[in-house]
Amino acid sequence: MDTFSISEYEELISPTDRLPKDNLVPLLQGLFSEVGSVMATSKKLHREQEAYLAYQSAVVEELGDVLWYLTAILRRLNIALSKVLENALPSLANSEELYATSLSHAPLANVKAYEQIDKIDDLLLQLGREAADLLQIHNGSQDAMTLLVNFTSIYLQVVQSVKVPFSVIVQTNLQKARGRFIPPDIFSLPNFDAGFDPEERLPDAFRIEIKQRASGRSYLRWNGVFIGDPLTDNIADKDAYRFHDVFHFAYAAILHWSPTFRALIKHKRKSCPETEEAQDSGRAIVVEEGLSAYIFSSAKHLNFFENQTTVSFDILKTIQDFVRGYEVEQCPLSLWERAVLDGFRVFREVRDHNGGIVIGNRKERTLQFEELK
Repeated sequence: MDTFSISEYEELISPTDRLPKDNLVPLLQGLFSEVGSVMATSKKLHREQEAYLAYQSAVVEELGDVLWYLTAILRRLNIALSKVLENALPSLANSEELYATSLSHAPLANVKAYEQIDKIDDLLLQLGREAADLLQIHNGSQDAMTLLVNFTSIYLQVVQSVKVPFSVIVQTNLQKARGRFIPPDIFSLPNFDAGFDPEERLPDAFRIEIKQRASGRSYLRWNGVFIGDPLTDNIADKDAYRFHDVFHFAYAAILHWSPTFRALIKHKRKSCPETEEAQDSGRAIVVEEGLSAYIFSSAKHLNFFENQTTVSFDILKTIQDFVRGYEVEQCPLSLWERAVLDGFRVFREVRDHNGGIVIGNRKERTLQFEELK
């Protein structure tokens, strides 16, 4: 039976909380919203049945988000999550430590299992009512502990009823939140080129010259040699997409991944046919190109991320879906956020100068711009 310490979850999840420390309202609203998402996920399951294949992963994520907001609320009230769980489940009273378990019928260690509950809709409606009652906490109209315990008790019954191990919810949420908000230790990140000869690796350092000619086409040159095909925007509404190769260079420098860049400089990992087929082939290139086009389309409505320091979680989660099954899915979302923001920073420079030199450094995971002389 896999277990995970509740106190360890509280400790590790705390640094991901970037919301105001003196205002409960955003957290209460966030929890209420996430409960609605749990209900929406259940509705899709009922409507689509087997066709809704993403149900389990979706419900794990939504229940984890509810737990995140609940823990953040408790943090501001100086109440331990384990204390609320003890009160929500009397059989845990005076226990020294609480653990999330992998058992679908008993979400916490040493808990006497609830009788099997099949009426998930009734439980979800009750969870919604309890979440609405929690909104009263900010004005002190009712005892906070009572409201929190009532909510948590129904929450745990929902966890049991959807037959998802609580340990999976806890650890998935921890991985998601820390991957999104905690900058990674660069020395712990995967090296996808380890063990390959230099001619099969992405270069540790590179300078790519991008020059726009009178025809409006964009040309790339690396080490004095033209690479790739000349590009135009390929759209009636001119938006400088002809310079989008900058994004591939950002992925290469910061994520150590870019099947497109590998193809441009002919550095595929052919010595390992399995790697070349699965990671460097046409499908991987199409995934990267499609991902770049999606992010670009979203960025157009956001002034190409100018003066922005974050990327929305919705965009980052879509990125995660795009790259699932490829080696780069090992990179945390915080690193993807950096690659996107740095890529668009250099893109804006190239766009404004109608060209330039893109300087990448994989060891430092940086991307810089330099004007053409």
